[in-house]
Amino acid sequence: MRNEILSLMVENGLEDDCYVEMLDYTIDLFESQGLGTEYYGYHNINHELEVTYVSLLANKQEKIKFTNEDLKYLYVAALFHDFDPQKSVDKPHEESVLKFISMDRKLRQLINDANMDLEIIKVLILRTTYPWSGQLRKNAESQIKQSFDSSDLTRNNLPYQEHIMEMGWYLSVVDRISGYALGDFTKAMEMAKMNAHALAWRPSLIIRSAVAYFEELLNKETDMAKAILKVLPKEMRKNFFDTVLSFMKIRQQEITIQADYSYENLKFIPTIESMTMRDDPKFIKALYEIFLELPSPLQFEKENFEKSVKDPQVIINTLRLNDKNGEIIGFSKGGPLENYKLREEIRDENYGEGNTIFLEPLALKMGYWGLKGGSEMRHMFIMQASSMKFKFMTSFALRDVIRARIDKEQAEFVTLFDPERWDYYRIKV
Repeated sequence: MRNEILSLMVENGLEDDCYVEMLDYTIDLFESQGLGTEYYGYHNINHELEVTYVSLLANKQEKIKFTNEDLKYLYVAALFHDFDPQKSVDKPHEESVLKFISMDRKLRQLINDANMDLEIIKVLILRTTYPWSGQLRKNAESQIKQSFDSSDLTRNNLPYQEHIMEMGWYLSVVDRISGYALGDFTKAMEMAKMNAHALAWRPSLIIRSAVAYFEELLNKETDMAKAILKVLPKEMRKNFFDTVLSFMKIRQQEITIQADYSYENLKFIPTIESMTMRDDPKFIKALYEIFLELPSPLQFEKENFEKSVKDPQVIINTLRLNDKNGEIIGFSKGGPLENYKLREEIRDENYGEGNTIFLEPLALKMGYWGLKGGSEMRHMFIMQASSMKFKFMTSFALRDVIRARIDKEQAEFVTLFDPERWDYYRIKV
């Protein structure tokens, strides 16, 4: 992506050393702050570079006429629009972003070298606030007014202020289109899971939220979205609309499943699987396909999946449709804590004692989350752990879910993680 951006920079007259330095400085900053390609959150370096790339690629759209000076500002604002190194949640706080670009000496020097006004960059970043409504919009507009009043270029120039706000509108729509235009549906689904994981959403919200996101973009930002998509390469337009249609199709399937469940046409049967079944290649394949739907950080023992399924020390139960031989739509799996290499921040006092079983994140097919099937598998898992004489069970869950279990199950937090808020906890079995 870096080379693609460099190529577009040359095409758009951004050839001075300071612009190349900004690009490399951005990449170094994201990597050094743990927000590089390994960070499992939507707002990582890949997103920042994708927005920068598409903002340059689509600049010849017919909605707004950009000058060469405008392109400099769009480039810099796109590069840094989501950089929030101290984030406590994945979604960046625009105020934190502005504080960083105002205080960082290296970046300030590069902006000065490019002879640019920092206040205009701030306005463009503030205009990417999402959603652009309610209190978030009011707060952003208040800060935008301060920046306009602070700049000699904009203070008494309403037409230029309006033009900058249109530039910000363009950037905000590019921000929301870029990642979904630069890859197929597999990439889009991974982005949606990254976003859900990093924002601590329940899995049942992933598809519903994605559909709402695209409907809002296409219905409320119609003119700008249409103008940007029109000038993108055909393959990118196809990627975007294939993604929208795929999410809508899955959402329709979800609603059908929920309706069938509501009408009692579906029954979920938690099933303890025999070792004979667990040796069956078809059974292992069915579980593995469901396992791969989990966000990457929740895929424990991926390399040893088949071996772990066949391990008699490992507890496995499934969720089947309608009867104990029905289609497998989910499973729970776990084994002795000592079998797992967990995040290095975790210091579990029971590690090595042989008294704790670790429950891996529950796996369910898309469409079946939120219908209580996961809870049934979890309770069956705890019963099996008790029969195997384990004293404790540990696992990961969303912070609010763990809080709800404190009274019900005497759950306790062992290690908390931000920005994910997907924490490690313990209960007595």
